[in-house]
Amino acid sequence: MTAAVIGFVVIAGILCVTAVFALLGVGQIALSGADAIERDGLPRGQRAPRWSLTDSTGIIRNSPSDRPLQLIVFADHSLKSFPSVVAGLRELSGIEVVILTRGQSGGIGQLGLGDIPVLAGSAALYGAYNVRVMPFAIFVDSAGLVRASSLVNHDWQIAKLRQVAAIPLDADEPADPPRSRVTSAV
Repeated sequence: MTAAVIGFVVIAGILCVTAVFALLGVGQIALSGADAIERDGLPRGQRAPRWSLTDSTGIIRNSPSDRPLQLIVFADHSLKSFPSVVAGLRELSGIEVVILTRGQSGGIGQLGLGDIPVLAGSAALYGAYNVRVMPFAIFVDSAGLVRASSLVNHDWQIAKLRQVAAIPLDADEPADPPRSRVTSAV
């Protein structure tokens, strides 16, 4: 009888471990691939998280900005692997551009981006924006609404996002849909 109970417990344990691995596998599949990356960022018309951070020169930067459009670039030292994106950032004018890192700014200042401020963000702030991959760009208007967002690998993608950001929000686009995420980070 004791052997039967031990056998039952062992088989039940193996089945539980198998079920956990199956759930983790399904979760991994859901979080990887092109479909998952398409869901990164915040949708157009949604309210972006508010924050105030000090840049690498000691100036306090805010989002949303007082300017009509602000481009928040989520990037780290790997931005040097995307010279076309760096060129696209250099070509932007008339909007505030900030680079938000996940921590240390490590080497971004050496990319020749001139006076584009580099801000040390956090994993929580990246999570509030739903950003997992870099470089990622989000245009936010002065009201704090997302106007365009996407993963960017080339300068033309930044130019296209700026064009999309300039398109007025449609009446059928929600100005501030309900959110279940953190809406503020400092």
